[in-house]
Amino acid sequence: MKIQFEKAKELIKNALSTGRYSLLEPEAMALMAMIGIPTPSFHLSNSIEEAQRIAQALGYPVVLKVVSEDIIHKSDIGGVKLNILNPDQVSEKFKEIQKSMHEKAPKARISGIMVQKMVPSATEVVIGALRDKQFGPAVMFGLGGIFIEILKDVSFRIAPVDKDDANEMIKEIKGYPLLLGYRGSPRLDINAIADSIVKVSELMMDIDEIDQLDLNPILVYPSGLVAVDVRIILSH
Repeated sequence: MKIQFEKAKELIKNALSTGRYSLLEPEAMALMAMIGIPTPSFHLSNSIEEAQRIAQALGYPVVLKVVSEDIIHKSDIGGVKLNILNPDQVSEKFKEIQKSMHEKAPKARISGIMVQKMVPSATEVVIGALRDKQFGPAVMFGLGGIFIEILKDVSFRIAPVDKDDANEMIKEIKGYPLLLGYRGSPRLDINAIADSIVKVSELMMDIDEIDQLDLNPILVYPSGLVAVDVRIILSH
């Protein structure tokens, strides 16, 4: 698909015009759609009743996430609730998030609570990018979970990154055999990963206002992938 850079630039311009230097997660998810990286279906809610209606429309299970320009790491303060199976649980978890925000982030500006379709579990990978003062935009790839947190199993390239570069990045990590299919597990969609790396590179090359980008995790299947969490920091 054609990358919608003009729409992406307009979205970022609107955020900067309000004095924000990070995108809200619904904005970051929308930007991923503009560059052709799949994300789960979602809608923003401002009440329990609205969240229940959205969950019913999306289909269970769903995830609830607090949306705030002041909270980067939502999970650390109880702002994310997974695997919600029915309207009663939507109500219960919605209240739990509100309570956690009141206790742990009382001054945070809350835009609402995002209801997101929960996608099937799969192998997790990470694609990131940052804008280095000396070298310019750089792109990172690695396996998610323990591989990035403990083993630091990642590869880097200075942008622009083409499809050949992306495939080299994927092959460089120690966990590459897991993507090929390990002990009877199916081969994962390496082509979709490489395409996503290239799209992130193109985004960083085209939009100077993006300082950091983090797609973590991306769930990869035998056919296709889904970016479940997206974080985008803008340049001051």
